[in-house]
Amino acid sequence: MIDDNPLVKEMYIDASPELVFRYLTEPDKMLRWMGLSLEIDPRPGGTFRLDPNGQELIRGEYLEVIPPRRIVFTWGWEQGNTKVPAGSTIVEIDLIRRGKGTVLRLTHRNLPPEEDVRSNHEYGWSHHFGRLKVAAEGGDPGPDPCWIEKPPEPQTQSAPNAKEQEQNERR
Repeated sequence: MIDDNPLVKEMYIDASPELVFRYLTEPDKMLRWMGLSLEIDPRPGGTFRLDPNGQELIRGEYLEVIPPRRIVFTWGWEQGNTKVPAGSTIVEIDLIRRGKGTVLRLTHRNLPPEEDVRSNHEYGWSHHFGRLKVAAEGGDPGPDPCWIEKPPEPQTQSAPNAKEQEQNERR
């Protein structure tokens, strides 16, 4: 199916494509900016399963993973939004080096034509990529206000100088 009207979002992140890629493929880093729980296996054929808010489940499968440039996976709801069934849409994330940073380009294909579906996804991606930007740039995005239930208490860092370690990882 050809999608002549995909949802496209772009954002500049002041971090290397290598670091941004890690925030998209490593569970501990991804959970800093999106979701309550996550099961991912970022390789072609691998699982993508996300609980974004305590009441819904998003499920898909990785189709393409090219470090640190591109990730493609299917997307939809296993539980929750019945207008977008699990695996029924395709999310493409391209990371383009710009100077010392990265342009993240998201293309979400095959969304149903209902306006509320598109606007909800547009809002969701903008919200979560804003949080990704904060995390990848070394900040703390804090608890996600998209959580419907009270989020779990944050775990304290046991390693000394955790912020310094995070800054070193950004380099």
